[in-house]
Amino acid sequence: MEETYRLGCDIGGTFTDFVLVNNRTGQFHTNKCLTTPSDPSDAVEQGIRQMAETLPGFMDRVEEVIHGTTLVINAIIERKGAKTGLITTKGFRDVLELGREIRYDAYDIFSEYPEPIVPRALRMEIDERITADAGVLKEVEEDQVISVLEKFKKTGIESLAVCFINSYENPVNEKKTKEIIEREAPDLFLSTSFEVLPQIREYERSCTTAVNAYVKPITYRYLKKLTSRLWSMGFSGKLFIMLSSGGITSVDTAREFPVRIIESGPTAAVIASQYYGNMFDIRDIFCFDMGGTTAKSCLIQKGHAGLVSTFEVGRVQRFKKGSGLPIQVPVVDLMEIGAGGGSIAKINRLGLLGVGPESAGADPGPACYIQGGVNPTVTDADLVLGYLDPDFFLGGAMALDIELSKKSIREKIAAPLGTTMVEAAFGIHDLINETMAAAAKTHIAEKGGNPNTITMSAFGGAGPVHAYGLARKIGAKAILVPPLAGVGSALGFFTAPVAFDLSRSHRMGLEKADFKEVESLFQELEQESAGILEDVARGREILFERTLLMRFVGQGAETDLSIENFAFDSFSGEEIRALFDTEYKRLYGRTYKDTPVELVTFKVRASLPRRPFSIPKLTCHMGDGENCDMASCIKGERRAFSIIQKDYIPFTVYDRSKLFPNARIPGPAIIEERESTIVMGEDADARVDEFGFIWIAFINKNRANGRARGKNHELPD
Repeated sequence: MEETYRLGCDIGGTFTDFVLVNNRTGQFHTNKCLTTPSDPSDAVEQGIRQMAETLPGFMDRVEEVIHGTTLVINAIIERKGAKTGLITTKGFRDVLELGREIRYDAYDIFSEYPEPIVPRALRMEIDERITADAGVLKEVEEDQVISVLEKFKKTGIESLAVCFINSYENPVNEKKTKEIIEREAPDLFLSTSFEVLPQIREYERSCTTAVNAYVKPITYRYLKKLTSRLWSMGFSGKLFIMLSSGGITSVDTAREFPVRIIESGPTAAVIASQYYGNMFDIRDIFCFDMGGTTAKSCLIQKGHAGLVSTFEVGRVQRFKKGSGLPIQVPVVDLMEIGAGGGSIAKINRLGLLGVGPESAGADPGPACYIQGGVNPTVTDADLVLGYLDPDFFLGGAMALDIELSKKSIREKIAAPLGTTMVEAAFGIHDLINETMAAAAKTHIAEKGGNPNTITMSAFGGAGPVHAYGLARKIGAKAILVPPLAGVGSALGFFTAPVAFDLSRSHRMGLEKADFKEVESLFQELEQESAGILEDVARGREILFERTLLMRFVGQGAETDLSIENFAFDSFSGEEIRALFDTEYKRLYGRTYKDTPVELVTFKVRASLPRRPFSIPKLTCHMGDGENCDMASCIKGERRAFSIIQKDYIPFTVYDRSKLFPNARIPGPAIIEERESTIVMGEDADARVDEFGFIWIAFINKNRANGRARGKNHELPD
């Protein structure tokens, strides 16, 4: 049978990762190359051509390419999107600046807020009005729309957003405006709120629609160029894009709604972690994904990664909620918990050590990359501490210069602090772990979890390097490092379903709600979402999941209730109220049964059946697993910094590709593979299971002290 493949490609801030899976054998091939910020598709082509050197002609047999990218979020953060205009209802021109009029830090009189994605000069009004109960108070006049368009043409905008008050209840005025714009200005990229986000909350809906318009042109051009490049290399299959909600979708849908792929890369690691948690029946698993630019986390509870309907991008204060642009689309409940390997260490205004959020990225990169970078980074510190092998970075494909790392740390950190280079390097490593631990504890506590009972799964190029130190700080009971952890997001694409989420707001009190009307609304959403998946479904059954958002009357936030795929008119009002009270009590400890509730928003997820995917079992490179020799897995010994002894001690270095089922590895140890490196201190043990997953558990202090091999001299300063 002819070999066929699927290819996962994840573009990060520093590296672009590739995983190729053989559909018949399940065998994986991987690659990792530096991202090309000026044109991310350059790195995609470069990485694929590198893989073709060992697998000539494989692109002809690739059935699917699944892609995740940071292009959209980077364009928002760096403000490199298109020149965008906004048409809104008369009197609502300043919604993007007024926001919710809530201070994210009540005691900071100098608190800053992000600049609106569309400047005031490019926001224009039309005298139209839809009432809150969907009535048409004032229709759109064609002359007004044409007049506004003429003004916009003089400004040179490339993209346009339309967001009218209450259009989620009745989009008739937005639809008419869309028809006029498409007729009069067909070259403009257009985003309308009734298509992007037909939900309540005027500020969030306006901001989300504006952001969609802002990144639509660059996303369209990028995906068009990427598709052309893939075809030029022999690809003739389907190209899918990872959504922030954990599903994958077609290129056409991603072009139309680029706001939905903002968190496409980090989401894939969470979906992979969810898959592994269900694979091993782990109740609570903490996904930790640390790459070259950022570190993200997600607490997966009862086998499911939570979805949230609103998140923020481009925060002025990185860890302060409310200081960024609100985006109201379904997204996996991720939390940024720290910096990445390329994050720059510096002395702050108080004369103290700080790390991030600025990153050296892929260009020029950390000092050790030998590409002109002069600032010390987390990667430079890890190299100096002995955790990374300068001759085996990316499997030896990319040499690192430890002397440049020492020089940058000595000059930029150690000298100003009056300390040694080694102490400065450990300070960088430990500070980033401490920062991530504080954020991780907060994230876990907010979800009602217990750090002492969770299993941590480590992903990303820097994740396995820092997982041990982070786990010690939060008190996690175990660490799980899956195969190919360094390209975990690219591998996670294969575990994600083809799916798309739609929602619509329509407020109604539960006591007076017409359940047949609600069922009709759900069916409309199902038909619309099925139409979006029709092209990729190819006759396969489309599955639907329904979610109902409810709240107490007068409350400002909703509670999500999953009703799976049951017909809504099969429920009674008492049953829906009981579902709400049960979930509300679980989340907040109590409920208020005498307070009336209302239905607010209705959501549908359409998805295709999950495609076959499995991790192949590990076999001993020598044959029978029982006769495998641990000595053959050892690459040698390297002095590295012990977190416990605060000194350099010998670490045994293992080749992960040679490990076999049931292999046991005592700490201190360093386990190397091409994509990442696992670091484990003397107070931990590791074992390898039949699938090649490495399970790290902590041992008691007495055993750890007995295992210590005594202090050694420090590396030369």
